[in-house]
Amino acid sequence: MGRTIAVTGKGGVGKTTLTALMIRLLVESKQGAVLAVDADPNLNLDAALGLTVTDTVGDLREDGLERVQSLPGGMAKAEFLQLRVQQALVESEGFDLLAMGRPEGPGCYCFANSILRACVDKIGKQYAYVVIDCEAGLEHLSRRTAGDVDALFLLSDPSLRSLETAARVMRLIEELHTGVGERVLAFTRVVDGISDELRAAASDRGLPKPFIIPEDAELRNLDMQGKPLVDVSQSSTALAAVRTMMTETGLLPR
Repeated sequence: MGRTIAVTGKGGVGKTTLTALMIRLLVESKQGAVLAVDADPNLNLDAALGLTVTDTVGDLREDGLERVQSLPGGMAKAEFLQLRVQQALVESEGFDLLAMGRPEGPGCYCFANSILRACVDKIGKQYAYVVIDCEAGLEHLSRRTAGDVDALFLLSDPSLRSLETAARVMRLIEELHTGVGERVLAFTRVVDGISDELRAAASDRGLPKPFIIPEDAELRNLDMQGKPLVDVSQSSTALAAVRTMMTETGLLPR
């Protein structure tokens, strides 16, 4: 059974960057194939990974509603959508990428959504790891489209407002009884360390002891130039911090 990792936090805290670095490290660890899931409608993970998405699950839902009425004989609707999801996968060495795309539009998508969720879950079982770059609103986790999560990474920049978002996600998980295993807090883009007051605020809100991901000039330059973030060098301070975090949480071997 593979392991599911989800990354969440308010917009702008570096979810996509962290997700890309985690995928790189998992691929390098050679523990099995990785499925990257871009659950943010803004679709940034493909560029961070050096790939290009042409079809999303949202596109398939729209297409499916129009085409399921004219399927060839003997093909069930579920089979058709399963095939289309497979076709939407972007393949790369050591990992594949599936983009969820835009959320529901006007009209009823209940049937297509339920089938597509089952398709994504079925595909995910073929991988050693499924890594989900969640949208800021945690839509996919709150609707259980991601299923159970083995490790949830709550990201926050070094501000109380961002930390409050991480705390709300924790409360939402408890309220929905979402199946989440380990919860990991990480402060991202840290320049001069974390204040004692911010650490105390995290503790007061029941959040776990935080990991620190430093601001990284090399990553920032890659982003500004539109280059894949996974191309960052082994000397990257952010990459080293993510490696430490993943090792200490058991996702990478020591």
